[in-house]
Amino acid sequence: MYPSISPQNTNAWKALEAHIMLEMGFTLEELFEQDQERFRKFSLEVNDIFLDFSKTHIVQKTLDILLSLAYNCELPSAIQAMFSGEKINQTENRAVLHTALRNFSDEPVFIDGDDIMPEIQRVRDQIKDFSEKLHVGALTGYSGKKIDTIVNIGIGGSDLGPKMVCNALKHYAVEGISIHFVSNIDNSDIHETLKQINPETSLFLIVSKTFNTQETISNAQVTREWLSKNSSKEAAKQHFFAVTANNEAAEAFGINTENIFRFWDFIGGRFSLWSAVGLSIACYIGYDHFDKFLRGAHQMDKHFQTAPFKENMPVIMALLSILYINFHDMNNEAILPYDYYLKYFPSYLQQVVMESNGKSVNRLGYYAELSTSPIIWGEVGTNSQHSFFQLIHQGTVKVPAIFMAPAIPLNGSIERHNILLSNFIAQTEALMRGKQEEEVLQEMKKKKYSSEEIDKLLPYKIFDGDSPTFSLLYKKLTPEILGNLIALFEHRTFVQGVIWNIYSFDQFGVELGKELAKEALPELEGKESSSKHDVSTKGLIEKIKKLRTEQ
Repeated sequence: MYPSISPQNTNAWKALEAHIMLEMGFTLEELFEQDQERFRKFSLEVNDIFLDFSKTHIVQKTLDILLSLAYNCELPSAIQAMFSGEKINQTENRAVLHTALRNFSDEPVFIDGDDIMPEIQRVRDQIKDFSEKLHVGALTGYSGKKIDTIVNIGIGGSDLGPKMVCNALKHYAVEGISIHFVSNIDNSDIHETLKQINPETSLFLIVSKTFNTQETISNAQVTREWLSKNSSKEAAKQHFFAVTANNEAAEAFGINTENIFRFWDFIGGRFSLWSAVGLSIACYIGYDHFDKFLRGAHQMDKHFQTAPFKENMPVIMALLSILYINFHDMNNEAILPYDYYLKYFPSYLQQVVMESNGKSVNRLGYYAELSTSPIIWGEVGTNSQHSFFQLIHQGTVKVPAIFMAPAIPLNGSIERHNILLSNFIAQTEALMRGKQEEEVLQEMKKKKYSSEEIDKLLPYKIFDGDSPTFSLLYKKLTPEILGNLIALFEHRTFVQGVIWNIYSFDQFGVELGKELAKEALPELEGKESSSKHDVSTKGLIEKIKKLRTEQ
């Protein structure tokens, strides 16, 4: 059974509060001085991914209590419940089985007594067949020319996931295939995309579980009109394909039944890239690489299911995140990939983490009374060093940071890559050590600053340090490694939700704004007025109308 336990009531939570208050007043530098074996003790390696968490404020006792917290909250039962198909998304009465989409164990996975693996394999085969036809030139447009451009039309998980993966695996792209992603309802998004493509050789994937997402359907309609103007109305049947759970709506749009790829309700949008939502990925990098990507995630699934918690990478990362959020009042996390190909990884994790765990009501229906999701943000290194690193080093908030980097580059020389890695290494060291007053003073004297300059500038050159960092090193960015990394953060997010006793797999918070937008739209179109709005909202609507009349 999926447990529901308030973490604050557990013995481990109370022990952690006492431990931190009485025993953990040491800085990171002091912890390293006390124990030269920290790096060995507080690091893990799984599937060519190495995690160093020694630059965090823990000793062995801290970790032991955190592991006890996982058991107090019955995490083993929760993991078993998710993988076995129990309906752990209880607010929507759904199972959570994105892991089944990358299951290669030959073991059945049941929902309500039915094995879902044969149908998942059927869709995998459909993706394989479709992508291979594309790559051999068997897919043609209305004029008979070969399709060479894929346009993915979706939003949220139907955009962020595939977009992030396609960019991350650009090195493995099939030659001659280009890909575009359209998500925003802003006219400029679809306008700028259509300017770049040829209607004769472009194929459009409409990705929407419900097939009624406003942004997606509106963009699909604009695209269909554009295609018709450049060809004929019948061309749409040859150029439009759908990934959806609502076949009827897709067919009403004009998509042939054989051009629809199935989407299941046990897959949340932000966990959907492993499904037919990843069709654009297979088209871009080839099915063999897509298969390796799925298998990489499956490797992390097996590790998460079977590794003891003290050696379990998602569990350790989740527990340490909880430590900083709930016991050190650090509710921001910076995601810092020193890998150009992972430039969309921070924005992807924003959805995975904050849409999952941005909740204030627990599984008992009461206010959670503790902080839940961290605020996720980040950027690729070394770009990030020249923007927000000033805040991380000398700002008024402490921000735990997750640094990511490949040991081996996909492009260029090792010598040039070493410059990147030297920055990766130096930043974690600088955030730990800082630069204290005595060190700054000696440095200024050595550079022959005057007494007046020292008095004036000394405070501004001090770095407090003592900022926690995690380092994720991977051999190089392959499809398998990327699958591992994404699954790692998915499971980390799940563990946090279990311990915070919240439902991680619904997203009611995205709905209210959509509902109110439907009320505002007719008013902007001049069709009707509503008395429901506050005076500010009414004022904004009237101001927009007035500005339009003044063009």
